[in-house]
Amino acid sequence: MVVCLAAASQPPDAATVMRGVDAAVYARFEGIAGFTVTEHYAVFRGGDQVHPAAEMTVKTTYRKESGKSYQILSQSGSGIIIRFGLGPLLENEKRINDPGGREASWFISKNYEMKLESSQPERINGHDCLALSITPRRKAPNLIVGTLWVDASDFAILRIDGIASKRPTIWSGPAHMVRDYALFSGFSEATHARAVSDSALFGRTVVTIDYSNYQLQLAQKQ
Repeated sequence: MVVCLAAASQPPDAATVMRGVDAAVYARFEGIAGFTVTEHYAVFRGGDQVHPAAEMTVKTTYRKESGKSYQILSQSGSGIIIRFGLGPLLENEKRINDPGGREASWFISKNYEMKLESSQPERINGHDCLALSITPRRKAPNLIVGTLWVDASDFAILRIDGIASKRPTIWSGPAHMVRDYALFSGFSEATHARAVSDSALFGRTVVTIDYSNYQLQLAQKQ
């Protein structure tokens, strides 16, 4: 679900929006010292969107100084999918959140060319949001080509929808991914994600992630 605050009375120009998006992303990084969240992963194969081929529930811990770590709470279903699908997915999340390189995957103008699709807010779930088309400045599996929706008042990210700019392996096509966010203590955090990909080995695969039980530790103000 997308939740946005009310828009400012005057529509902002493109430069203002892009500066605002950058500022919101950096403010989130500086404002959160750490958090925990429960993540539930479900993998669906072929045309079956009802019965997961594999599931995993993990407790994710983020620390600003060290990145992410995971504790597996439960898992069921195909051992092959868990080992070669969900396992590498968690490892990739750890890697892109490593303190030495995490900024490279952020939705900021340093990594993306951004174009305001319209200065007029879109009504999403009864609230005003601004849509920006985004194109990565380099190709990588964790950078997408698509659309970014931000809060029309404070430019916090509320939804992303797009295609990975580079396939993760030669055996799979680029994944189409949608991720929704909500505000917790004023900061944008993921609530639901869905990724669809096609693989020469596994065929059509859908992965959903549901995020719950956020516990945020806010940084001490200087």
